[in-house]
Amino acid sequence: MAFQTYEQEDRRLVILRLLAEDADYRINSSLIQRGLDIYAHAISRDALHTELYWLQEQGLVSVESLNSVLVVTLSQRGLDVAQGRAVVPGVKRPGPASPLRG
Repeated sequence: MAFQTYEQEDRRLVILRLLAEDADYRINSSLIQRGLDIYAHAISRDALHTELYWLQEQGLVSVESLNSVLVVTLSQRGLDVAQGRAVVPGVKRPGPASPLRG
């Protein structure tokens, strides 16, 4: 697997896990971008929007556009993928001992 593919799959998992940590499973794209920066996945806003719409196409999130910001909500399927209970090609599967923090 090419490193770029591995990085993209990991970035998608991080997005899902950031949403899974939120109390209402809903975060705007600006906060998701900051979260990705923390986990060494700095990407442009355009690239982030592309990833968010890809996740929506897979049924993992829903995306709502509000002005220049996207509001992203995790679906049950997305939560299952974030927690390793379901597998989607293109999203890294979490390891048994790989919490988002720590």
